Amino acid sequence: MKQEVETIAVVGGGHAGVEAAYAAARMGANVVLITQKPETIGVMSCNPAIGGVGKGHLVREIDAMGGLMALCADKAAIHYRLLNRSKGPAVHGPRAQVDRELYRCAVQETLRSQQNISIIAGTVEDVLTVAGRVCGVKLEDRTEVRCNAVILTTGTFLNGVIHMGRETRSGGRIGDRASNRLSDRLKDAGTELGRLKTGTPPRIVSSSIDWASLQFQNSDPDPTMLSFQSKAPQNPILSCGITATNSAVHEIIASNLAFSAMHSGAITGKGPRYCPSVEDKISRFAEKSSHQIFLEPEGLNSPLVYPNGISTSLPLDIQREFVRAIEGLARAEIAQPGYAIEYDYVDPRSLDTGLQVTALPGLWLAGQINGTTGYEEAAAQGLAAAIDAVLVARGLDQFRFSRTSSYIGVLIDDLVTKGVSEPYRMFTSRAEYRLTLRPDNADQRLTPAAEVLGLVSKNRFSQFEEKLRLLNRAKDITDGETLSNGEVQKIGGPSSKSGKRRSVYSLLSSANIAHQSLKSIRPVLAEIETGIWNQLRVEALYSNYIDRQSSDILRLKRFEDLKVPKFFNFSEVAGLSHEITERLLRVQPESIGQASRIEGMTPVALNALIFAVRNANIPA
Repeated sequence: MKQEVETIAVVGGGHAGVEAAYAAARMGANVVLITQKPETIGVMSCNPAIGGVGKGHLVREIDAMGGLMALCADKAAIHYRLLNRSKGPAVHGPRAQVDRELYRCAVQETLRSQQNISIIAGTVEDVLTVAGRVCGVKLEDRTEVRCNAVILTTGTFLNGVIHMGRETRSGGRIGDRASNRLSDRLKDAGTELGRLKTGTPPRIVSSSIDWASLQFQNSDPDPTMLSFQSKAPQNPILSCGITATNSAVHEIIASNLAFSAMHSGAITGKGPRYCPSVEDKISRFAEKSSHQIFLEPEGLNSPLVYPNGISTSLPLDIQREFVRAIEGLARAEIAQPGYAIEYDYVDPRSLDTGLQVTALPGLWLAGQINGTTGYEEAAAQGLAAAIDAVLVARGLDQFRFSRTSSYIGVLIDDLVTKGVSEPYRMFTSRAEYRLTLRPDNADQRLTPAAEVLGLVSKNRFSQFEEKLRLLNRAKDITDGETLSNGEVQKIGGPSSKSGKRRSVYSLLSSANIAHQSLKSIRPVLAEIETGIWNQLRVEALYSNYIDRQSSDILRLKRFEDLKVPKFFNFSEVAGLSHEITERLLRVQPESIGQASRIEGMTPVALNALIFAVRNANIPA
């Protein structure tokens, strides 16, 4: 890879910003990370948890690409849960509650240990351009930072407004200033901006909670680590309390909805449908008599608890009243009130599939500025934007995350093709090929590409190669070892009507036979360690489905990767309706695959487009 040293400016020290800075530096670029308060780099602004359904897939993929989120989360984890455990492994959601302070420290230490990253305390108020291309940023104190690429990761800071009851004030989060001038700059460049909102619950003093009256949710006894490199928890493990709203809580909230910023009309932005405020819950689901609340400790030494499930923008006195009507919280003390925050976002259809702003070359956007919600979605975008920014700065072929091989690809493709009407959250249902996009094989799908890009160390890649060697060896052993019908029945397996001998691998796909039982009659299976055995079982379980899905992917790829030439004139394609032509001109798809997912695209229109693009790609 070309070894010229580029300078990448990353604006913002949240989850998207730190992942972008870390990725660009690992690729050998010089990175300038600009943030208002360096001490808040890596802060978890909302819930103290990483991962979950869909989100856990993103965390594993970031880790497979050499990112920091999973490793830092494992260093700070105090509670592990594998969500969707009762369902198939493809939709399992690894999640960890983390100590906020330990996580912040782990992120900052990781950045300090990485060469080529410098940090500037300041507020960016403008981007600098030369001949229509971004070449740097200007700070509030008039300082100019020149660079080859700028990655904006402003989160909720872009023209952010905090709402609590009828009180409003400018801010990116409580205690931090908003960034307002950048919104005007992006508008002037021709990008379309909208408004979204999010919220957070009040923080409760732990000692004021009647823990003895509550049920508890314990951490998994066999925790699933977030990083492929982590082996076991590093901290004491805590439990979280479980309580719920009740009719008294609902009455208090319902009678005070006029004071809620989200219901009074003070907020125009749309909030996340799948993480509604407690006001929304009792309004939209009036038939429900209660809503569950998880009381999550914010850290081993923190006096605060995060009540997951009661995000609110009601005034403080009403928050205190309804919180104290909840079981176990009769004497609850609120250390920080809940609030809603409304902020500007850029229509992600203004971006290409590398997250570069098409109207402002040299500028990349990542995180909530693109209309997403969640730490994991933000971090994934930060990683992708950094990879693209470095490659473009070097004049190299761009790398693209595909939706057929990664959830990161699904995320980006959904954003730049479909746009958002509400904060985007990742779910496994968004991925057409989720049987092959599992948390357990994220490294097999992505680490080879990460190694080529310079994102993983030699030691990390050697560990990955050793895993592949052990997995292939285990596959050979289980394919080669066969069992008679009697042997299978002896260890509790199903009888075969044909009576033929069956390989251990085929049995893994159709029978829940314990590793220990199989080892008792085939000692060679003891060579396979537990972690490799568990993954082999998953691959065997899905083998037939994966073969069919792989065929579907190959058929799709026949035209999926067919590139649409730059400046292609969609208006000249015969057979397209005016509506589809307008959408193609707006999205400017880079490939047939992306074009196929544009809303309203019909098979007839797609065939016409394929014909026109294939002809355009044929040299004259």
